Amino acid sequence: MEKIYLDYNASTPISPEVAEAMKPLLDQFYGNPSALHWAGLPVKELLLQARTQVAELIGCSPREVIFTSGGSEANNLALKGYYFKNRHKGNHIITSKIEHPAIMNPCKFLEQIGAKVTYVDVDRDGKVTLEAIKKEITEETILISIMHSNNETGTLQPIKEIGELAQQFGLAFHTDASQSVGKVPVNVNDLKVDMLTIAGHKLYAPKGIGALYIREGFHLEPLIHGAGHEFGLRAGTENTLLAVGLGKACEMAKQHVEDCGIKDLTDYFWIQLKEKIGNQVVLNGHPKDRLPNTLNVSFVGRVGQALLDAIPQLAASTGSACHAGSIELSPVLKEMGVSEEVGMGAIRFSLGRYTTKDEIDQVVESIKRIL
Repeated sequence: MEKIYLDYNASTPISPEVAEAMKPLLDQFYGNPSALHWAGLPVKELLLQARTQVAELIGCSPREVIFTSGGSEANNLALKGYYFKNRHKGNHIITSKIEHPAIMNPCKFLEQIGAKVTYVDVDRDGKVTLEAIKKEITEETILISIMHSNNETGTLQPIKEIGELAQQFGLAFHTDASQSVGKVPVNVNDLKVDMLTIAGHKLYAPKGIGALYIREGFHLEPLIHGAGHEFGLRAGTENTLLAVGLGKACEMAKQHVEDCGIKDLTDYFWIQLKEKIGNQVVLNGHPKDRLPNTLNVSFVGRVGQALLDAIPQLAASTGSACHAGSIELSPVLKEMGVSEEVGMGAIRFSLGRYTTKDEIDQVVESIKRIL
């Protein structure tokens, strides 16, 4: 078996179209986009084009797109920036127990400086309920942040309904959509969100670039102070090279996001696993409301990492951690109520634009042979 990559949720390869779009920035266009001369003005135009491409993918104005160094920075800007600017209104934030560390750790930091954070439970499928959020809202609540889709299980959250709830109470609403942008349709107005995080390397753009959508009229305190770059919200000369890459990736995503090919392949993968392995394999996450490329399964009574170690040609991941012979269950699966016997055998397979049916067949046969 040759090398097979089924870890697209961890990172995607840079698409050829994205690489081609970035090439002119390596030699031809080198000016500072803030400079008002022949070297700077074309770069400024390329930056605006990239911002427009991002905006068109998520249905907002280019002025509402702030380029960042990635999803983690965008999440930090959303949470800390909103809290620092609006803590005179209240100090309470609501999030979930299965958020990415790029949400959990900023929340823990804010708790150290006076914020109160409520981490709501999820159900067996990894979903947050409206009731769980609504009952935690107080007069001090200023912000709700719930991920659009979970990076481990792919479970999609009821973002539109939570957004409507936030509007009803006059609260700001942020969603970390790092895993879902480019995989499912995302429109900020349909989802009723005020801030939304994008990570470039999850949708075939380079690492080190991301974006934060901020609805016009919402005010944040910058994390990086300096000159007035990014509408005054992120000082520092813009990384035009990577921004152009993200813009092209978003343009490409518009063409691929409605394509059912990856979902069909993921469904085929799950069917083959059930047919060849039977009751030894169980699904983690919602059976339907999940990312079309994500398949998180547990091989009952086995250790997921040991299985992956036995197939060194396969790139996939497991949320559980191994420490000196003991298994620490993935925090996400733990919060979902998955037992240790099932959870320790979890593997996340995430498919992508370049995955083939032949690769899936090879992986299924390899797993069957090992089991």
